[in-house]
Amino acid sequence: MAGFGTRLRPHTWSRPKQLLRMAGKAVLDHVLDTFKTLPDPANVEYIFIVGYLGDKIEAHMKEKHPDFKVTYIEQTEMRGQSHAIALARQHLHGPMLMVFADTLLETDLSFLSNEEAGGVAWIKPVPDPRRFGVAVLGQDGWVTRLVEKPQEMDNNLAVVGFYYFQESEKLIAAIDEQIARNIQLKGEFFLADAINIMLERGLRMRTKNVDVWLDAGTSQDLLSTNRYLLENGQDNSAEAARPNVVIIPPIYIHPTATVEYSVIGPYTTIGKGCHIQGCIARNAIVDDGAQVLDVIMEDSLIGREAHIQRRPSVINVGDQTALSL
Repeated sequence: MAGFGTRLRPHTWSRPKQLLRMAGKAVLDHVLDTFKTLPDPANVEYIFIVGYLGDKIEAHMKEKHPDFKVTYIEQTEMRGQSHAIALARQHLHGPMLMVFADTLLETDLSFLSNEEAGGVAWIKPVPDPRRFGVAVLGQDGWVTRLVEKPQEMDNNLAVVGFYYFQESEKLIAAIDEQIARNIQLKGEFFLADAINIMLERGLRMRTKNVDVWLDAGTSQDLLSTNRYLLENGQDNSAEAARPNVVIIPPIYIHPTATVEYSVIGPYTTIGKGCHIQGCIARNAIVDDGAQVLDVIMEDSLIGREAHIQRRPSVINVGDQTALSL
C-alpha cells in the first residue's frame, strides 16, 4: 500500500486509496473480507507495506479492526513490489499470501489447509491480456513462467495480484537474487521476476481461477466496483427509506445520513453524517460528512466533508472541497 495513488487524485492527496469508500466500507475493509475463509482467520498475521499517508491506514485499523495482528513496514523509496516485500523479511516465515490492496476478488481460501503446491497464482481469463501479467502453463498444467504485459494475444490468463507461497523464505531468497542481478523495469523490481527465479529453482506453482476480479485504482474503477458490490449484497435500500425521498435500488445510505427531497439511485452510496438535500444522485459515491445541496450528480465522487451546491454535472472532488454555482 505504499504507492501515491496518482490515478485517484484529488482524493488521494489527503488519504491513501485503500481508505476511499465503496458500498459503505473502505476499500481496505472489502479486501480484508477476502480472508474470512482462511482455515484459521483468527491466527492470521497481517503485514502492511505502507508509505505516503501510511499513518492513516494504521489509525483506520485501530478503529475498525482493533483485534487484528498487524505489523506496519514503511517503504520510503518507490523501488517496486519485490523491494517492498523484502523490507518485511524478518516477519516472513512459512506460508504467506501476497495481495495488492486495491484489488478485490471473490475466492474461497479454505483449501489452503490442504494445499500441497509450493505456490498458487490466482488468474482470470480476460479479452485483452496486454495490460496485465499472464501465467504461462506447461503441458502438465503447472506454471512455467509469468510474463508482464505480453505483446501477444494468444495467452489470456491474467494474474490478478493474489499469490500463495508455501515457504516465504524462498520468495525472499529469490528477491535477493533479483536485486543482485538488477532485474528491473523503469527503476522498479516487479514481483513476477522474483517468481520466475523461483520457478527456475524448481517451484511448483499452480493456478486458481477466480470469477470476480474487481479494481479500485481509478475513479471509474471505484464506481464500477461500488456498483457490483451494491448489486451483490451491500444494498440497504429496504432500510434507507425516508420521507420525500425516492429510492431507486440498489443503493447504500448510512443510517446517520440526512437525505431530504431527493432522488437517490441507482448505484449510489451515501456515507456517514452526510446531508443531501434537493439532489438527484445516480452512480455516485458521496463520502462521510459531505453536504450536497441542489445538485444533479451522475458518475461522480464526492470527498469527505465536501460542500457542493448547485452543480448539475459530473463531479470529482476531494476531501473538504467547497464548490458552488
